[in-house]
Amino acid sequence: MDFSLSASQQHWLKRVRDFMDADILPLADLMRKEADAPGADRWKPSPRLEPLKAKARAQGLWNLFLPPSPEHDQGDYHGAGLTNLDYALCAQEMGRLQIASEVFNCSAPDTGNMEVLHRYGNAAQKAQWLKPLMDGEIRSAFLMTEPEVASSDATNITTSIRRDGDHYVISGRKWWSSGVGDPRCKIAIVMGKTDPDAPSHKQQSQVLLPLDTPGVEVVRMLPVFGYDDAPHGHAEVILKDVRVPVGNLLLGEGRGFEIAQGRLGPGRIHHCMRTLGAAEVALEKMVKRLLSRTAFGKRLADHSVWEQRVANARIDIEMTRLLCLKAADAMDRLGAKGARLEIAMIKVAAPRAALKVIDDAIQAHGGGGVSDDFGLAKSYASIRTLRLADGPDEVHNRTIAKLEFARHTNTAHPG
Repeated sequence: MDFSLSASQQHWLKRVRDFMDADILPLADLMRKEADAPGADRWKPSPRLEPLKAKARAQGLWNLFLPPSPEHDQGDYHGAGLTNLDYALCAQEMGRLQIASEVFNCSAPDTGNMEVLHRYGNAAQKAQWLKPLMDGEIRSAFLMTEPEVASSDATNITTSIRRDGDHYVISGRKWWSSGVGDPRCKIAIVMGKTDPDAPSHKQQSQVLLPLDTPGVEVVRMLPVFGYDDAPHGHAEVILKDVRVPVGNLLLGEGRGFEIAQGRLGPGRIHHCMRTLGAAEVALEKMVKRLLSRTAFGKRLADHSVWEQRVANARIDIEMTRLLCLKAADAMDRLGAKGARLEIAMIKVAAPRAALKVIDDAIQAHGGGGVSDDFGLAKSYASIRTLRLADGPDEVHNRTIAKLEFARHTNTAHPG
């Protein structure tokens, strides 16, 4: 088994890393200070982003997330040609800084929405929405989770999508609709029920909803442990008899779950690898802190408890990275269904490992760790949501356990 990086992987990883070091990281502190300055409109994207995006695109560091697909690549609707395994390494590098993914046009939920349109959209839908998304001209949202039901079981969703002549009428309440706070967010994909009487996994459909459609009401932006994640944000949205043309339906009525499953596999790999990037940053900050501070007559780094914590952090990151890369490789070779076990495992393992590393880094920084001075508290808050987003841990553990039980079903017991 060869764990060395291929020439392609080394090539793309180096280019992303070099661009981040030269162009993104030097501006990060300045952009944060500008956003936090008195009187600043935090819900207005930084004007420094667009020049960075233009430069990345000119260098071919654009839409790296979209794997090659002979069936769906048409005209301009193709990525840079990276496999899921190639991109996984780049995603980890992007995870070192929250804004980095957007610079390369690789931000969620846009990536998932572009994958949906790329795979399931018709020609008109691609021309109207996929092209401006791939060009980085607009942003998007995905509306599925609802406050009134346990959305971990997506069959519970109650939002109605009712056919009325040449239109669908959408009514319901969604929340944790990430990206809606961004003024560039122009389109959302909504999951709701078109046929409540159909079999449980055939009731749901997905439709395209322009956010300027009458009846769309943004109720509030939801904070995560006090952070509002401006200008991206996470919104609660009410849909009051919102009418969209029937041509906005994706793939067909009752195929919402089919679309969702096709969307989630790659996205979960991206999330997990970015999470490991954040864990690497936290470990780096922790080590530098331990080497620079003295307590009780010696450096913090020389206290055995910190040696143990640093060692465990490195072990956990390396184990989880290998599992994520295995999942990406399985996704390339076997598709989402074939990589189901690996994807479920990394979705549990990556946030868990990263949160432990960040928590120890916070501890190493003392009072500074829970402040905004080192970025650790915000990183913890952001990654803690991943134990809920794209399916909570319990759902993925259930999948893992069911697959494990299936391995031993009808197997003769020795003796």
